[in-house]
Amino acid sequence: MKSFVEENYLKAIYELNNIDKTKNVTATDIAHWLALKPPTVLEKLALLSAKNLISYNKTDGAKLTKKGFESAINIIRRHRIWETYLYKELKFSWSEVHEIAEQLEHVNSDKLIDKIYNNLGNPEFDPHGDPIPNKQGVLPKSNRRPLSKSKKGCRCHVLGVIDHSDVFLNYLSELHISLNDKLQVIQIIAYDETIKLIDKHKNTLLISAKAASKILVLCLKPNCECKI
Repeated sequence: MKSFVEENYLKAIYELNNIDKTKNVTATDIAHWLALKPPTVLEKLALLSAKNLISYNKTDGAKLTKKGFESAINIIRRHRIWETYLYKELKFSWSEVHEIAEQLEHVNSDKLIDKIYNNLGNPEFDPHGDPIPNKQGVLPKSNRRPLSKSKKGCRCHVLGVIDHSDVFLNYLSELHISLNDKLQVIQIIAYDETIKLIDKHKNTLLISAKAASKILVLCLKPNCECKI
């Protein structure tokens, strides 16, 4: 059985690789992600390599082996199912669920996770809009796109976010934007691509291009001209 620390390393390598598939995952990247010192990371990478969970060298960086990928995707699955349970059933806010799920993801019971997943109705996405892998590790497909790719007049549905930080999620909460909300784009300001929106309460909001790039939406109108 893998330790909590080993699971965190595997998940970190998986997440870092997903952020930029063209970039090697270095020991420094992992150290920053896990808030550890590089020498500590190098020591753990050697242990993970000895267990055939990763391959690592300075040139190619850290890569998950087949065994390591299967372990990482299982951890991701557990984490996202716990987030969904905390959000839907226990009514935690989407800014609270990540930290709690970080602890619960290490409860290594497939029977428990499968029962929670089934009771939730086999959801495909977690409260942040991240895809939940099935038991085979396959991620569901989605036409989600950043709000920043919208055209004037678009009506869309909030499906998730890219930035899971408390600062960003609290910012959205202050704007009263949450999952499943419907938004209408009424103007895109040419100077800096700030987006003017009408929310579900008929309020007018201004969202910067940077913030809009981190909000994932789905067009409500079939064959919408917005870019995916």
